[in-house]
Amino acid sequence: MARDAAQVKDVLARHREDERRDALRALLMCPLMTASHPAFHAVRRHERELRDWFSQAAGWVLHVERDCARLYKRPADLADASRGAADFDRRRYILFCLACAALERAEPQITLRTLGEKLLALSADPELGTRGFTFTLESHHERRELVAICRYLLSLGVLLRVAGDEDAFVSKVGDALYDVRRRALAGLLAAARGPSTWAPGHAPVQLDDRLVALTEEFTPDSDEGRRTAMRHHLARRLLDDPVVYLDELDDRPALRAYFQNQRGALAARLGEATGLSAEQRAEGLALVDESGELTDVAMPAAGTASHVTLLVAEFLASAGRARPGLPVGEAAVREAVRDMIPEYGRYWAKAAREPGAEHDLASNALERLEMLRLVRRDAQGVYPLPALARFALGDTELVARKRTVTKRDKGAERAQDALF
Repeated sequence: MARDAAQVKDVLARHREDERRDALRALLMCPLMTASHPAFHAVRRHERELRDWFSQAAGWVLHVERDCARLYKRPADLADASRGAADFDRRRYILFCLACAALERAEPQITLRTLGEKLLALSADPELGTRGFTFTLESHHERRELVAICRYLLSLGVLLRVAGDEDAFVSKVGDALYDVRRRALAGLLAAARGPSTWAPGHAPVQLDDRLVALTEEFTPDSDEGRRTAMRHHLARRLLDDPVVYLDELDDRPALRAYFQNQRGALAARLGEATGLSAEQRAEGLALVDESGELTDVAMPAAGTASHVTLLVAEFLASAGRARPGLPVGEAAVREAVRDMIPEYGRYWAKAAREPGAEHDLASNALERLEMLRLVRRDAQGVYPLPALARFALGDTELVARKRTVTKRDKGAERAQDALF
């Protein structure tokens, strides 16, 4: 009887640990979580452990309420521009900020048309006009921009659609009604201080300076305080970035030395809590999710764009091995994609086989690889990074499907695997 009770206790303990790990992973992917999220109730059940872990491991604050949870993930790398909302440019971000300001002062419910009218009033600010920003809501394109903002707010849980349809608003034949979730709206800004706390005329002028001021955190002037700050910095990068390279830390000798001495212990602690697998190499460290869930960009994945990305990764990895440390021109990448079409085009969407399609295909592939920190780009071209070497094919032959698969045939099989 006692043995059965102990087994049940062990099963319950493992179940609780698995649930806590799943909740932690969910917060990493969805730091602003409303009650409709499948993991929300698990987050509430494990609130204390999660809050303590995030605070100790990465210096991130977790705030949980009855209908909303917010993990205030402050980035370690402010220069990383790959974390923005999909299809958002500078203009759309301005509209997004104006929409949030309008919703802050709005009633608990608001229509899409009313929100548009409030944006018209806010966008009439003369300072925006001096920067070349205008918004009239008269054109079909501008109405679609407003709809894109609303749908992004819907995906974040800031708005909840009650009735209506956004497409009808674009066509000027209807409207949409939303509930405004104020707790989620209040949790959008993850800065250490709000922009409104600056006195008039004292706000930093340059964007980089403003970002630093918004996210600057207090660090105790002691050895322990500096070690804690370095540990938090590295943990944030390992939890958010696919890989951290030692070369990236050359300008911070103390951080590089700390990373070299502590990366094994750091990877073990983070991996145990998140279920990620550590890969340590001479060039750096990566925390890999074998399930492919904890990523914004999966590779490999289904679809034409993903297959092209995989083939471009192979091309760049081979180029990097042949010419270590030298860039590959983007024109050479486009040419390589064009040369792939006769062999692999039959696996791709029809539009990808049209003349000139290699430009968009190559650009999309390079963006994906850069987000995965597999390449670095500058004015000189594309630099393959060490982690890209795993996508280089060797000269060996593999036996599969009862026949010999050569390097050329393996690319065709990879296309089928990526697509199906």
